[in-house]
This record gives sequence, C-alpha cells and structure tokens, in this order.
Amino acid sequence: MSEPLAEATASVTGLVGDRAGDWDRSGLLPAELLRKLGAAGQLCTGVPTEYGGLGWDSRTGGEFTAHVGSLCSSLRSVMTSQGMAAWTVERLGDEAQRRALLPRLTSGELAAVGFSESQAGSDLSGIDTRITVDGDTVVVDGHKVWMTAAHYADLLIVFGRMGDGAAAVVVPARAPGVDVRRVADPLGCRAAGHAEVRLDSVRLPADSVLGGEGLSLPLLVTTALAYGRMSVAWGCVGILRACLAATTRHAASREQFGQPLARHQLVAKHLADLFVAEQVASRACEHASHRWDNGSPDMVVATILAKHVSAGHAARGAASAVQVMASAGAQDGHPVARAYRDAKLMEIIEGSNEMCELLLAQHTLTSVEPT
Repeated sequence: MSEPLAEATASVTGLVGDRAGDWDRSGLLPAELLRKLGAAGQLCTGVPTEYGGLGWDSRTGGEFTAHVGSLCSSLRSVMTSQGMAAWTVERLGDEAQRRALLPRLTSGELAAVGFSESQAGSDLSGIDTRITVDGDTVVVDGHKVWMTAAHYADLLIVFGRMGDGAAAVVVPARAPGVDVRRVADPLGCRAAGHAEVRLDSVRLPADSVLGGEGLSLPLLVTTALAYGRMSVAWGCVGILRACLAATTRHAASREQFGQPLARHQLVAKHLADLFVAEQVASRACEHASHRWDNGSPDMVVATILAKHVSAGHAARGAASAVQVMASAGAQDGHPVARAYRDAKLMEIIEGSNEMCELLLAQHTLTSVEPT
C-alpha cells in the first residue's frame, strides 16, 4: 500500500470510527465529515493534480473505495456520486469548465448526478428532462428520482434532452426552481442522501452545459455510468471484506454444542464461500482497474463484469453473514445487517443485474467470429 493511500485509509477509519450504525439509523451523514473529506480530495480521488485533485489511478482509488465501503456504504455512495460528477466534468466539459468546476469538487463542495426518472430507469432512452436554449441562457425542466447525495449537494449534474441530442448541465442545488426532497426510508445506504429533484423552469447561463452543446445520449450515459459502476464494484468488495471479518470473528469465538461455530462444517462452508466471494470480486475489480489505467479497448466490458460479479457476490455474501451470525447480526445498525440491506441495493443501482447480463451477452455476441 502506498504511503498516500495508507494515510488516507487511516484518516477515514478514524473519522468514521464506530459511528456508521448511528448514521444508518438516523439516515444522515455529518456535513462536517463530508466537507472535510471533500476538501482533502478524498471524495473524488481520480481528479488530476492540475485541478487540485489527488490524481490517483483506478487501482489506488479502488482500494480506497473498498476500504470506505467496508466502513460505511452510505459514505462510499457519496464518494461514488462525487466521483461520477468529477469524471463527467473532466470528460465532457471544456477546459474552462474543468478549471472552474473541478477545484470546487476537491475543496469541499459536494455534487450529485441525475439520470433516473419515473419512466427512465434501466432504459435511460426514456429520459424526459429538457434543456432548452433561450438566447444566452438555458432552461431546465424535469423530475429526477433517486439522486444519490442530492440531499447534501451544492451542485447537481443533470442529464436531459437538448435539441436533437442530449446534454449534461450543471445546476446549483439552490437555484430558483430547484426542489430537492429526500427519499423516505430507503432500503439500503440510508444515509447517502438519496433524493427526488424537481426542476421547474430553472434558468442558467448557457455555459452551464458541459461541452456547450448536445451529444448522443448513449455516449453521455456510458461516460458517467462507467465511473459509477467501477466505484460500486470496489464498494462491494468492501462490503464483502466487512462481512468476512465480522463473521469469522463471531464463528471463531462463539461456541455451540461444545465447540466453536467455525468447527461445524455447514458454518465453515459459509466462511469458505465468503472468502471465495471476496477473492473473486477483488480480482474482477483489479482486472477492471488495470484496464482503466491502461486505456484498454475492453475497459467498458471489464467494468460491467466487475460491477455484476461484485454486486452479486456482495448480496449473497451478506446473506450468508447474517445466517452465520443469526440474532447477533440481525439487529438494526449492526455492520452485517447494514451490509445485507446495502448489498441488495448494489444489485440495482448503476445497472441492475439483468442489465449487466444483457450487456455482457451482447458483448459475447459481437465477439463471435462469423462462420
């Protein structure tokens, strides 16, 4: 582990401590914690140093994401949101926008990204949000659902239709016409600040549109979702590591029928399965990060694979952890109970299991040599 990564890991461990369960129950993360991590550049570690970021590669940032995910998936979800926002600005914005926005995202301001709508979830071609040019301004109208971290955000990056194409526009969260309302009692990542966002004739300067003009919707979605999927995948590795640590400690120390739980073969199988799940998910994420860091042509499919494998293993692994720990792990706020709920959500966000399988199937079909 590099020295900067070790320092960041130790720092966030100290900041979180044993408070994640309380945050989960209250549904809120401390604002001062988010601002502090943001000001340290730790919410979007891949931002280049020239824009005030840490400039970490995907593998280093991924290991940090996994560690945060092992401590608190809600906090990791805010990291994913901030990282997606920064990644979108970096990839779609012009140089002036990068220099104006990225330093804000590495100095304590928070951001959220809005894709989903009531009729546009897995099929984002159904997006109905409109970005309309009006002289030297643009007007944004729409209704986004389940925007992670929007409750905390200073800036909202909203995807919508613009002319014959689509665009991403940067919207101040407190601009006139913006209404942010928290999602009540989400299943998982309860403190991640999920919210619905209504945009009613929100008027902004024309340079709020990243890149200044409309692009193809698939390109926009692929650009932002790629980062989100990579971050979620590494976060799931963290969930598995937390479950494995808690379950092995419990199974080694608790006795039933005169011997430690771990000596019972059916319990030992759960432990073995958890270990295998963590190892497989870790290798899938390492492979995908390697592809990112080398700019490989198969980066996108490697990312989808890592997200699909890691989320599925996290959900099954968390269920096994609850099974082994029984009543000890079934209490609200317990790390394993949180993992059980959080991991299920990971099978849905940034591309559901089914969408990932469809995309992977399409990849195999396009790779078939014609006969």
